[in-house]
Amino acid sequence: MHLDIWLLLGASLVLCAIVAVRLSHRAGLPTLLAYMGIGLFIGEGGPFHINFDNAELAETLGLAALVLILAEGGVTTNWRHVRPAVPAAIAVSTIGTLISIVVVAAAATVLLGMDWRLSFLLAAVLAPTDAAAVFSVLRRLPLPSRLTGLLEAESGFNDAPVVIVVITLSMHAGMPNLVELVALMVYELVAGALVGIAIGWLGAAALRRMALPASGLYPIAVLSLAVGSYGAAALLHASGFLAVYVSALVLGNSKLPHRPATRGFAEGIGWLAQIGVFVLLGLLASPSELPDHLLPALIIGSILLLVARPLSVLLSTVGFGLSLGEKMFASWAGLRGAVPIVLATIPMVAEVPGSDELFAIVFNIVVLFTALQGPTLPLAARLCRLESDNGARELNVEAAPLEELHADLLEVRVPPDSRLNGVEIFELRLPQGASITLVVRDGASFVPENTTSLRGGDTLLVVTTDQARTAAERRLRAVSRRGKLAGWFGETGA
Repeated sequence: MHLDIWLLLGASLVLCAIVAVRLSHRAGLPTLLAYMGIGLFIGEGGPFHINFDNAELAETLGLAALVLILAEGGVTTNWRHVRPAVPAAIAVSTIGTLISIVVVAAAATVLLGMDWRLSFLLAAVLAPTDAAAVFSVLRRLPLPSRLTGLLEAESGFNDAPVVIVVITLSMHAGMPNLVELVALMVYELVAGALVGIAIGWLGAAALRRMALPASGLYPIAVLSLAVGSYGAAALLHASGFLAVYVSALVLGNSKLPHRPATRGFAEGIGWLAQIGVFVLLGLLASPSELPDHLLPALIIGSILLLVARPLSVLLSTVGFGLSLGEKMFASWAGLRGAVPIVLATIPMVAEVPGSDELFAIVFNIVVLFTALQGPTLPLAARLCRLESDNGARELNVEAAPLEELHADLLEVRVPPDSRLNGVEIFELRLPQGASITLVVRDGASFVPENTTSLRGGDTLLVVTTDQARTAAERRLRAVSRRGKLAGWFGETGA
């Protein structure tokens, strides 16, 4: 087939996936279901009859896509929201993951009659939550920032320990030495985190001092640093997945030039990686074989959702101050996605007996239970009484650097239900060095006066010095949440 035909088909596939994003967004479903549906449609069971059964290629491309998805997740994660939840996220992604593996492996052995090796492989493959699924669903819900931070950080952290377990079980037929396995896991995680921090910090310091000739080079440099940290960690036999997420987190929260462009570029690459990996995994699956493994998938998926996940969250978060409602929601919000299916290709490449059966079970679980959990998360948040009044009033702030003036231009979009509605400019009491220079309302722009009242839906352009930027953002956020008397209510905008 000629290149022009391949380009036409590829572009058409991506455009179909973009339309599917819109449809799944309206239905509240994670986009992975739409992408995998496209893969199944064009695969061996669909009208195009594309036969793809190269598990080794799927594993390689899948792991590469996960690196890009983790990099996008780190770049777009707000460190202020995640920081308070990091200790709990580390506990859930390590201790909680091990608890989940033991419970699911025991259930697979007792209920399905699997041998111990395949049972533990199945449990390990299903243990991690998926960053793409979590980010695409949870960032649309007005949840407390601590809970959102916990789930986002967990999805970024828990890939690393699980990959170690899956590779160890796939490459060695005998029972691994638990002491050696734990020691290896500790080394890889600590070394991977250190590599990510070092590359992220050094890269941010270099980019702040480097005047590149084009703004489009900054996003490429940031993503290259994040992806490069994976390779650097791998050379040290450390966790590349943890290194790429941590380095991207450091870079994404550093005061770099053209941060909005960097985030937009990372999101675009992340979407493209998601489309590619999910369509590829849909192609790899055999629709004719999936129904035969539906009952085992329902059994194991139910154990995972109703027993293993709640137990792992409850036990691993003891002492972190989470309410019962937060723990219940975190248990229900452990979305699976590309990560388990990609990890399921590792035993297939290693030719572990029963790995084809394992892949089919995992594929069914991801499709069925993601379709169940995704749309019901808003209801779960209401039942757990976790809907945050502040979430809908958070401000979407983007900044363009004015390097020569040592100032920033902030673009602030006022949500329709924000308490900024009706507040006059002078009542904002912005810090010295910050000023609202332009208001865009109903498609028209004007220079405001001190007595100009803000309205929901307005877009504000705020010029601020480097020193005043943080205080200005905090004041705008505080007024958006609690009104012009926010300070009297103890609201600081943090």
